[in-house]
Amino acid sequence: MDASQDFKSLEEVVQKSLVATTRTANGLANEDLDFQRTANPAVSGQLEDKTERLLKLANQLLKSAGKVTNHPVSTLDDTEDVEIQWKQIVDVIDSLLEKADTCLDEYTGLIKRKDAPAPDSARQSKRLKSGTDRLDYSLKRANILKPQTAFERKTDNYGSGPWKPLLTAKPHATVPLKDSLVTFTEQEYHTVQYKHPYETEIQNVKYPNHVYETREPQKYLPVEKTSAIWVDTYEGVLEMLEELKKATEIAVDLEHHDFRSYTGLLSLMQVSTREKDWIVDTLVPWRHKLEVLNEVFADPKIVKVLHGAFMDIIWLQRDLGLYIVGLFDTYHASTVLGYSSRSLAFLLKKFADFDADKKYQLADWRIRPLPEEMLYYARSDTHFLLYIYDMVRNELIQQSDRSKPELDYIEQVVQKSKEVALQRYEHPYHDHETGQGPRGWFNALSKVAVLYDSEQFSVYKAVHQWRDEVARREDESTGFLMPQQVIADIARLLPSDKKALWSILGGNARVLKPYIDELFDLIQKAKAKGTNGPTMAEALRATYGETVGNGNTGKANPIPEMEVLDVKELKSQRSQFWGDVALSSAWDGSTKAAKADEYQVTITVPYPFAGEADDAEPMEVEEGISPMDPATEVEPAVVEHDEFTLKSGRKRKLEEANQESEAEDSAGPDVLLTVDSDEERAEKQRRKQAKKDRKLRKKLKREQKKLEKAKENEEATSGSGAAEPAAAGEEEDEEEEDQPFDYSQAESVLHAAKNGTSGADGKNRKKGGKATFNPYGNKSGGAPGGARATNHVKSGGRTATFK
Repeated sequence: MDASQDFKSLEEVVQKSLVATTRTANGLANEDLDFQRTANPAVSGQLEDKTERLLKLANQLLKSAGKVTNHPVSTLDDTEDVEIQWKQIVDVIDSLLEKADTCLDEYTGLIKRKDAPAPDSARQSKRLKSGTDRLDYSLKRANILKPQTAFERKTDNYGSGPWKPLLTAKPHATVPLKDSLVTFTEQEYHTVQYKHPYETEIQNVKYPNHVYETREPQKYLPVEKTSAIWVDTYEGVLEMLEELKKATEIAVDLEHHDFRSYTGLLSLMQVSTREKDWIVDTLVPWRHKLEVLNEVFADPKIVKVLHGAFMDIIWLQRDLGLYIVGLFDTYHASTVLGYSSRSLAFLLKKFADFDADKKYQLADWRIRPLPEEMLYYARSDTHFLLYIYDMVRNELIQQSDRSKPELDYIEQVVQKSKEVALQRYEHPYHDHETGQGPRGWFNALSKVAVLYDSEQFSVYKAVHQWRDEVARREDESTGFLMPQQVIADIARLLPSDKKALWSILGGNARVLKPYIDELFDLIQKAKAKGTNGPTMAEALRATYGETVGNGNTGKANPIPEMEVLDVKELKSQRSQFWGDVALSSAWDGSTKAAKADEYQVTITVPYPFAGEADDAEPMEVEEGISPMDPATEVEPAVVEHDEFTLKSGRKRKLEEANQESEAEDSAGPDVLLTVDSDEERAEKQRRKQAKKDRKLRKKLKREQKKLEKAKENEEATSGSGAAEPAAAGEEEDEEEEDQPFDYSQAESVLHAAKNGTSGADGKNRKKGGKATFNPYGNKSGGAPGGARATNHVKSGGRTATFK
């Protein structure tokens, strides 16, 4: 490439090439290459050649990228290897793209290369973050020698009994060391453990008075004008110790590594006073000598300020034999004060306006020498912490009421800090058979949704146990050797050959390559052993009981038999819907018991649309209703081909309904379903027959009128003159309906008289008196009239009868 070519033109060329390559790849993906390979031998040969060439190029690219990213990938022999090693390939490509992103930012000037603080630099405390939030792989997974191999006091990964504290002396003791190292039986796993050697001192410690006093916050020194002191010699530790003894409060923070060690490694300690910052290397071979710091850490007159110290307390005990008396945890202070976040990064931003780059929490803190950016991050955790302590302490005191324990917020933080300081380290152990223990399989399997059969469960336990043994022997974390998901995949798929097992291992295949034969033989033996063994569901039921399902069969556990209660016990005397409103006078006993008709059963139901107000008066019930005993079962009478009447609505206009309606209106808005007696049925039959007779008489009258009108029409057509009007005053029944419309007598609509003249018979006539021709006059003959008009407004009544 021409040296004069600038970056922009290079970017354009690369982008065009990538676009063309992507389009070609997408076009090939849309083709049915398998069909072409089978149908056309010539194409098949060409595809084989291209595949071989692409695999060669891919191997060269991955090999080169693996060297740059420190993440090599095995050789791809065929297309199946691409799928088997896909996770490793993705990791390499991601790391390569991250490096490219960083290099482009450096080239374009967005960030400076290795932008780390220097003592003489005038940079702001607020650091500029890089263009990517991901940590460089070389800082996250450093390939270095294990520092624990050089420790003078070796780590014991096989400890099975109670873990004994590392103390050889006990400064500031109220109980001698010999009397403090006693054992007890803990509650959770019923194991014997040593008590906390400073338990009495922590419980009875009296914090200095300045912890409970409001003071002017002491501002931190500018970070760019001071530097941290690196301590990696015992002499440097003693010099630091003399400085710390003069302080009234110190800030402490730790950095830990647990990926390449079975129990973990305390890798760095940061200690700050108001004037100085120290960075202590805790991976030195003589690290056990740091126990001398207990002269300050156990001194109750010196307040030790930490943030989120739960695990820090454990790590100090396990690796250095250090114990803290007089702890003040700013995490609990932020919790009591109700801050929106409780992280240290939030407090740094809130009180010091400092942006902490927390991606370095995932860094490998075993790296020596420490890069400048990691050293700067470690120092910032304690440099501002004492100023934060001043601010939150003053706020706690201002909001506290020392006379009321529930409002004494500063004392609440002190007590919670004591509880954190009383945490103890214990050996990581587990029971292989039951899976109980901090590192057992039981907790992991109890949270999964899949239930393994007997063979799968046996393989899972065997591989889990094998991984733990290898991790202890090699001093590696179990997650580094084989993540939990890989164990689950092996148990679920049960690989039948080593190649299948290799594909399941994924990114861990390179680490487990020396153990592949041993692991495969273990799986086959566990599979055969589990044929007659317990299933996962049976193992879990042994602990949880019958609440676990049956797994393979998918059948639910039988429902336990329950005592069936009597219906009288289930019946409530008070309605959940109506409350204390009397549902019926038959139940509240307000009416006298009367002998009920043996054929009549009356059911009274409250009408839901009336009486909704809370102060509604009690409903009235008509006299004569027989009260029902709720405990008495009444067999309803069976009546065939009979009627019942649903009565509701407005008052009817029919005379025969008036008398019935008056009695019903006084009963309130109830709906009555009544089965009639013999007398009532006879009365109804009589009324029905009378109604039929009236209808028949009306029908005869209508027929007679039709004949008369037809005769009049014939006479009018023949010109014999107008028909005589019908006799007026004829008495009609009050229920007789309207007469049908007579079209022959209607005025013309198309040829209506403009001057309003009409004949005596109501017919329109032209000038001269001649009647208008009616083309339909002779067509009607004796045909029936039109449909009767229906009065919809009057159709609604109080009764609706059903058969």
